[in-house]
Amino acid sequence: MKPLCVQVHPSDNVAIIVNPDGLPAGSVFESGLKLAEAIPQSHKVALAAIAAGQPVVRYGQTIGYANRAVEAGHWVREEMLELPEPPALDELPLATAIPAPLPRLEGYTFEGYRNPDGTAGTKNILGITTTVQCVAPTVDYAVRRIKAEILPRFSNVDDVVALTHTYGCGVAIDAPGAAVPIRTLKNISLHPNIGGAPLVVSLGCEKLQPARLLPDQNLRPAGAALFPVLEADPYVIRLQDHEHRGFGDIIAAIMRFAEKRLAELDQRRRHTCPASDLSVGLQCGGSDAFSGVTCNPAVGFAADLLVRAGGTVMFSEVTEVRDAVHLLTPRAVNEQVGRDLIREMKWYDDYLARGSADRSANPTPGNKRGGLSNVVEKALGSVAKAGASALMGVAAPGERPASKGLIFAATPASDFICGTEQLASAMNVHIFTTGEGSPYGLALVPVIKVSSRTALAERWHDLIDIDAGRIATGEATIESVGWEMFRLILEVASGRKKTWADHWGLHNTLAPFNPGPVT
Repeated sequence: MKPLCVQVHPSDNVAIIVNPDGLPAGSVFESGLKLAEAIPQSHKVALAAIAAGQPVVRYGQTIGYANRAVEAGHWVREEMLELPEPPALDELPLATAIPAPLPRLEGYTFEGYRNPDGTAGTKNILGITTTVQCVAPTVDYAVRRIKAEILPRFSNVDDVVALTHTYGCGVAIDAPGAAVPIRTLKNISLHPNIGGAPLVVSLGCEKLQPARLLPDQNLRPAGAALFPVLEADPYVIRLQDHEHRGFGDIIAAIMRFAEKRLAELDQRRRHTCPASDLSVGLQCGGSDAFSGVTCNPAVGFAADLLVRAGGTVMFSEVTEVRDAVHLLTPRAVNEQVGRDLIREMKWYDDYLARGSADRSANPTPGNKRGGLSNVVEKALGSVAKAGASALMGVAAPGERPASKGLIFAATPASDFICGTEQLASAMNVHIFTTGEGSPYGLALVPVIKVSSRTALAERWHDLIDIDAGRIATGEATIESVGWEMFRLILEVASGRKKTWADHWGLHNTLAPFNPGPVT
């Protein structure tokens, strides 16, 4: 392969190396630029001389200031950049460049499960909600038994999933921050893919009582009369109830009511649903310098297609948006949506400050190995997932969006917490982009993995669903990969195609965001 590099914007004074093995000193690009030293794949080369104190520009934006002079052809590394200040939140333009609506896409459908609340499921799952971590091992044991002994009789049910977590007791449950994990667990319990009516397992003495977790539900104790309807109210089993005599009796009770719920779920069938019933969560993990060039822009193109089809698309990860927020507030559909976005940025700034941290703590060693120098560069590549549509709404952590279209669903950048919070926001398909690689997956929704580099897709051929690295070498375009992704979303949502994460059963544990104190 001839020496290749990618310059994203004409004003950029750095580019990233495309060649899989990097390039040795002396390599010459078609532009005539000659490398003064060896530079690894995905790392930055100076396109022109950069004086000390001068901005280092990528994506047409300042990602840092050079703390020393850098000559053209040299490797621009992390330690050579000073982190700029984040955009001032009280000076951002609001709804000043609202994108015109893109042409409507008609006729795109998927085969999904209709729910009474108007949502659609992409899977048909028995969810067993837990109110406290104390019951998690018991529920996990019961789920293993249910899968082995009962589930095979109900061929229309995809899975049985224990909704376990580390919350529920030993916490300041009346503290303001407690609203976030409680809201998160409530909304996951009512997720479209579990039909909105889980089986609930409680210990009995915990702070997060079932009635507090699901205050709007008609909770039925496990011994109550049963009603054979799909919209069945959740059953509640309390392990400390006197009727249970020993562990075997507890497991038998969970299995007995799981079987009744499975019989209800087994009546569900897939029906043709418009693509507007899709709610797709976007996330990146193990990002590299290619993420903002290949996979994330392709996701952004697919996001625009989903919006054009009337669907909902959620991008998240506050610290990976914070340094690019000035590019998003002008796209807010109105000033209130812009203010809502600023509200979430400010809340997270304050949250980090209380922990004596800031957004500079975000990049991981893997991000840096993959050529990302700092959180500014990472954020500018991350927001490419948001495409070019108007920002229609903002949801706080664990909230369900109040509108369709492009939504910012506020979450931490942690892969596991972000995915958990997006589940609470009712996503029914997940898109996960990665440059360094991650076997991440979720049990409740299909997770489509998109690689930023072809080398990763080839090495992890049975973990990566779409190779976006072809964009960097010119073998594909952002548009072609975006359409490929859009069509795959419809196939996966219909159950006609399985993601690699689901094929292998790679499902991460739920990790609700808990900003409140632990007692």
